[in-house]
Amino acid sequence: MAAVLNPNSLTLHTTVFADSGSSVPISFGFHPYFGIPQLPRAQWRLQLPHMNRLQLDQRGIPTGAHESFGPFDSLLGDKSFDDGFALIGAHSSFSLSGAGRHITATLLENFPYAQIFAPKDKDFIALEPMTAPTSALTSGQGLQVLAPGGQFRASFRITVHSGA
Repeated sequence: MAAVLNPNSLTLHTTVFADSGSSVPISFGFHPYFGIPQLPRAQWRLQLPHMNRLQLDQRGIPTGAHESFGPFDSLLGDKSFDDGFALIGAHSSFSLSGAGRHITATLLENFPYAQIFAPKDKDFIALEPMTAPTSALTSGQGLQVLAPGGQFRASFRITVHSGA
């Protein structure tokens, strides 16, 4: 992993190497949590791109089916999220803003899935880049397998701006 820190952004690069004798399943993600201090959650503006929402079974595991979702641009209000998504476009961005602050998570390379977690009774939201959907190691759905001797790279950036 490599982290690049700039005055208003953090970029994380992850590289996975498979040795010459083994293939490696690629199923990982990051769980950055965000909030906007001194602003009630109901007043946070959430912006999400057009994606496909993964349909889940009663245990919260993707079934393989999906439905179109978004784009979404609204106050968070009392909405609750605990959803997995398959991204449609490359370099998808997710934003949270309010009170002169703007936080953006941009999936730059090889994160074709995302999880959005925002329980309605908590003052946080997680905008989570994922290389595969939940339970891909058991279902095989959306799972990439790195060939022996290969390498896999993935990266995302978090940008924060504040001002009146």
